[in-house]
Amino acid sequence: MKVKTATEKPTPLTLLIVEDQASHRRVLEAHFSKQYDVLTAEHGQRALEIASQRPVDLLIVDLILPGAMNGMEVLQKIREMYPDVMAIMITAHPTVRTAVQAMKDGAIDYIEKPIDLDELKTMVDRAAEQYRRKQEEALLQPQHSGTLDLQGIVGTSEAMQKVYRMIAKVAASNATVLIRGESGTGKELVAKAIHRNSNRANGPFIAVSCAALPETLLESELFGHERNAFTGATSQKPGRFELAHKGTLFLDEVAEISPAIQVKLLRVLQEQEFERLGGTKPIKVDVRLLAATNKNLKEMVNNKTFRDDLYYRLHVIEIYLPPLRERTEDIPLLVEHFLNHYGRENGKRLKSVAPEAMHILRNYHWPGNVRELENVIERAVVLADRDTELLTPDLLPDSITKTV
Repeated sequence: MKVKTATEKPTPLTLLIVEDQASHRRVLEAHFSKQYDVLTAEHGQRALEIASQRPVDLLIVDLILPGAMNGMEVLQKIREMYPDVMAIMITAHPTVRTAVQAMKDGAIDYIEKPIDLDELKTMVDRAAEQYRRKQEEALLQPQHSGTLDLQGIVGTSEAMQKVYRMIAKVAASNATVLIRGESGTGKELVAKAIHRNSNRANGPFIAVSCAALPETLLESELFGHERNAFTGATSQKPGRFELAHKGTLFLDEVAEISPAIQVKLLRVLQEQEFERLGGTKPIKVDVRLLAATNKNLKEMVNNKTFRDDLYYRLHVIEIYLPPLRERTEDIPLLVEHFLNHYGRENGKRLKSVAPEAMHILRNYHWPGNVRELENVIERAVVLADRDTELLTPDLLPDSITKTV
């Protein structure tokens, strides 16, 4: 990660674009050059030459390239140099095999030609945020003992120690885990920790928000579809279950799944197989399922809005993630964590908290939990003068200061 002083603007991440068509390279370079330090290469050998001279943070690489190396091989070799590089694969003819292989080789996403620049921009920005967070987390001192990899999870309270012990116990198994907690408590971070500490750590971690998509799109997202399975399905698309083969699939907000998809999800859990939309051939997968919810699934079962057989399949092991108001002793650590992150990101000196401001932060009820605290600290960093080193109550929103 680039190093910067507190008075400097955040250093742009380096984006390497590997594309053999000159016109496409120019378009992509122009599209990203205002936000990233863009390098371009016309073939794999040139890409490796550039990477040997300049650290690469983000990578966009075409699958089909001239010369001895294809996009997969370029990605593999650059990841040998820079294991944390975030890569997006471009392909003209997506298939299940290429999509799965791209994920195994370290691509976090892939996009089909002709490229939708807005879609690609979203992918790259998301990759950049993941990269920055990963680098920022690596700089933090561990907040717990032992060898458990808990990147991004901050806290030393007894409530969080209980969570850590549960992660350590369940990670070694292939059991389905239901992570329960209010919105903003960090359920996906727990799911990622389980994956990283499991024997599937080298496989993909695929996350799906079940509430973010309507039923028809969610079904296609989970199970994939065949060409012409429905209007607009111009090509075969692998589903998230296929992409998570030999790895972990995380279903966030699982309570939002419709009854029809609940039936199909239950079959996958029981048989470890499914069919794509429009398909007839069973597809076998080896996937560990983790699920999360902020709702009471047992109550939903009693109300006949969630299948009891699926509930018991998901509820093999439960991890309860406490709300922030139940672990207020962790607030100073979390504040320090977010001050470090957003201070570096915004080039600010803000690094400590006035006692009266910490009193407010520790006594607020935090209905939005850790996510709300993060947003409050980011706001304070953005509003602080560049040379301000102390977070004072005037940098906190009235919605907090007037309720404490």
